[in-house]
Amino acid sequence: MEKLVGGFTFTGGPVFSRIGYLLFSDIPTNRIMKWSRGAVTVFRENSNGASSLTFDHQGRLLACEKGRVTRQEKDGKMTTLAEKGLHDIVYAIDGSIYFSDKSKLYQITPKGKLSVAGDECKRPSGLALSPTQQKLYVADGNVRVFDIAADGALRNGRIFAEPSAPAGLKTYETGNVWVAAAGGIWLFDAHGKQLETIKTAEPPSNCCWGDGFRNLYITATTSVYKLQTKVNGTRTY
Repeated sequence: MEKLVGGFTFTGGPVFSRIGYLLFSDIPTNRIMKWSRGAVTVFRENSNGASSLTFDHQGRLLACEKGRVTRQEKDGKMTTLAEKGLHDIVYAIDGSIYFSDKSKLYQITPKGKLSVAGDECKRPSGLALSPTQQKLYVADGNVRVFDIAADGALRNGRIFAEPSAPAGLKTYETGNVWVAAAGGIWLFDAHGKQLETIKTAEPPSNCCWGDGFRNLYITATTSVYKLQTKVNGTRTY
């Protein structure tokens, strides 16, 4: 576990660009930060409380902000994709976008249509797709998993695992799940059996794959950490 940078208010929403830099939010200060080769700069001011970030297949930045989901176009202009949004966002290879807002999970189809994908959760936060893109994992006091129907709707919701205070999560190619939760990163196998907990110096809020979807980058309260891994993460963009 390597500490990359610290001194922030509350970090979250990490995403690693294929170009080779890390973006993350310092949520209370309304800023998106950029870490590249050991240096940190401000990527975007006035981020509207962006709590989660990801990229689409064109490399455009998607952000789940307070009350909206946005996309930053290649010319820098902002497009609002939905007038909802609060916690986390994930992009699927087919072009669908899933995000959490209060007690519901929403889908934005590849054609831009917004619909409720699921309403079984109490307060969904972190989201992660399975390696096959046929399941969606949701942090909701525990970790729930849903099957994704052909139309993108979420079906057959059930409890996958019960870590303490789960926040963000990611999967990797064997189907195992990494969960940022109380005490560190909790690792579960594809059947929900806990394998271990990797302790972090600060409570983690979220995590993402980097370096060609290898190695785990972790936002944890005032800092950002990097964990060397020997596995390949699930590719979503």
